[in-house]
Amino acid sequence: MTYDWQAALAMVGTLVGLTVVGRQLVFRVPAFAKMRELNLAADHEKLADEPFKTACKASNRIGLYTNLAFYLSVLPFCVSLAPLPVWRYLVDIVAVLFLFDFFYYLTHRFLFHGKPLLRVHSLHHRALTPTHIDAFYVHPLETFIGLCLFLFSIPLVALATGAPLNAFSMAIATLLFTQWNTLNHTFVDLPYFPFRFIDRITSVHAAHHVNMRQGNYATITMLYDKLFGTYEEPVSRSTP
Repeated sequence: MTYDWQAALAMVGTLVGLTVVGRQLVFRVPAFAKMRELNLAADHEKLADEPFKTACKASNRIGLYTNLAFYLSVLPFCVSLAPLPVWRYLVDIVAVLFLFDFFYYLTHRFLFHGKPLLRVHSLHHRALTPTHIDAFYVHPLETFIGLCLFLFSIPLVALATGAPLNAFSMAIATLLFTQWNTLNHTFVDLPYFPFRFIDRITSVHAAHHVNMRQGNYATITMLYDKLFGTYEEPVSRSTP
């Protein structure tokens, strides 16, 4: 594998573009715009607490540094602009996300909820009824570990396939990773068609925040929780 900075730049540019355009389109939907207003109001109150605000800034800072280091030193060896069959794009996206989710499940269950890092993870669990900002209310060490689990899933899949992964498919995989993890904590009350699936995503993770002894340790899919017997039924709430 060679250092392909153009492919890495294309991936980052695509990721930023999709994020910006997607946000503009999503919040034109009245139901999502209403949920955004409710989350912003709750987030504003939380950010008025200086320790909370400081913790969020520290988490974002370590996240930025970790991403920059990976994108400059590792990512260019793992992605390319070479065209692939459509099925490969889909398979690579799913492989990266499911590999990450498996690693995250094990880390979340046995490190963050086990003795090694329970005190670190307890900061995040102060959010018993999380809203959007609580996705960033995470100890810097936890942010670093979680990001590395996802980022290094990309080179692992590339090594397994014997070739760099397509830059644009990895941009989509990264977009799904970032948005899904944020959505998990966002207050959503849309238990009706066609938004019932989104409501379920947030309700499943809300069950995990009820207390430190709840299950639902995975973050992308509940497959591993169901396989290993740690699945908890969703918890709905009517207020942020």
